[in-house]
Amino acid sequence: MRPGDLSGSLVLSKGELLPGALVLNATYEPLCVVPLRRAVVLVLAEKAVIVEAAGQVLHSERVSIPAPSVVRLSRYVRVPYRRAVPLTRRAVLERDGHQCAYCGTRADTIDHVRPRSRGGEHIWTNVVAACARCNHRKGDRLLAELGWHLPAPPVQPPVTVAVVMGWAKRDPSWQPYLSLGPGSWAATDPEAAAPAV
Repeated sequence: MRPGDLSGSLVLSKGELLPGALVLNATYEPLCVVPLRRAVVLVLAEKAVIVEAAGQVLHSERVSIPAPSVVRLSRYVRVPYRRAVPLTRRAVLERDGHQCAYCGTRADTIDHVRPRSRGGEHIWTNVVAACARCNHRKGDRLLAELGWHLPAPPVQPPVTVAVVMGWAKRDPSWQPYLSLGPGSWAATDPEAAAPAV
């Protein structure tokens, strides 16, 4: 198949459009998320192969192709050094699944577990998502002073998570390639650094 074989627009067999596809390096390392159209062009140009399909089919005048949700590049691409995931309010809310670390309701802000006024740092292992009510109630106090505890210590998300940050709709088939557990980036390592409270 050649990219020129594709005539007109791509339409899913069910009439809906998928948001994008995860692109993996030849070594299955996640690189980025691209629009569905770009993923199809990579496959048709034989620069990538479909690893996971969305279960739907894209049709053109001459070609039908499974809608890719994960594609792997045919050749290895050298990636420059990746920095850590930037610590932003949006990233913390995504890490914690927009759920308050203290009461479990919908979070709309972030809180420093050890308050900055008490020597707490602005680092991943000291910041959690919180609802406005809990954030206000906690104020500049320590968890031990309130009798509160965290269900799991906050952790720094893996660098691979930066690949999908900002994508509103994430395909569940991406999780095995991003080393994400279902729902959140909770700590699986008991040695994970936690703030002293």
